[in-house]
Amino acid sequence: MLGASLFFGTHGPLVRFSVGAGMDPLAVGFFRSVVLLLLIMPWIVANRRTALRSRRPFSQILRGVFSMSGLILLVAAQARLPLAEVSALTFAAPLFGILGAALFLGETVRARRWIATLVGFAGVWIVLRPGVSSVDPLFALPLISAVFIAASNLMIRSLSHDDAPTTTVAWLAMVSVPITLVPALFVWSWPSLEAMFWMAMLGTAGLGAHICLVRAFTAAEASAVLSYDYSRLIVTSTLGFVLFAEVPTIWTWVGGAVIVGAVVYIARHESRTKS
Repeated sequence: MLGASLFFGTHGPLVRFSVGAGMDPLAVGFFRSVVLLLLIMPWIVANRRTALRSRRPFSQILRGVFSMSGLILLVAAQARLPLAEVSALTFAAPLFGILGAALFLGETVRARRWIATLVGFAGVWIVLRPGVSSVDPLFALPLISAVFIAASNLMIRSLSHDDAPTTTVAWLAMVSVPITLVPALFVWSWPSLEAMFWMAMLGTAGLGAHICLVRAFTAAEASAVLSYDYSRLIVTSTLGFVLFAEVPTIWTWVGGAVIVGAVVYIARHESRTKS
């Protein structure tokens, strides 16, 4: 999980370098998807008889739409906003996931989870502090991205009853390219060699993050490894400071800690309830 956090933590800086090399964020999302597909394609070809065999292909496509929408918004946010703040706000995804599970999956959400969820959203307010300081409207991007990420995670949970996890990964790799191509066409430009290098690094980091993530959840329960995911705030903040001279405010750390505490509490409480 620490490896996944390290790879995810490099995502923002690699987006910045790609944009700095002349690429629009929408095009960066597309080329990242292309690199991921090229890296995963040998495995899909080797398992071509079963890799894309799904009982719910429409749901797989819908999940890809959710995931890639979240990615595009995240890339746009990382290109224009302080990386530490964006990273802290993306931690709200599990909180949106709880709302979605209650509204769309019919899951029972008890009082403790609702209270912890409200505390988590209070952490979002602390990071942004609307009404206390001016808020850049672009900060809506990572929050909306978190909503799409939460929807994608809920779809994974639903699809797990019918399709193998490897099938879901294969479908995402296949559908991500056409989905991200549509917005990229509106800002299309061919990448320079420098931009191609940074976007290749971006796609490779994305694959490395997903490999580490899958291995982490295979080796231990989600509640046992979840708290380690939040080390990426440290990675992202450090890289933002070293590479771009971005200094996170104290409210970023306080709000991020509140969000993390709420999500970890929910995960731990669910683990104890199931046991």
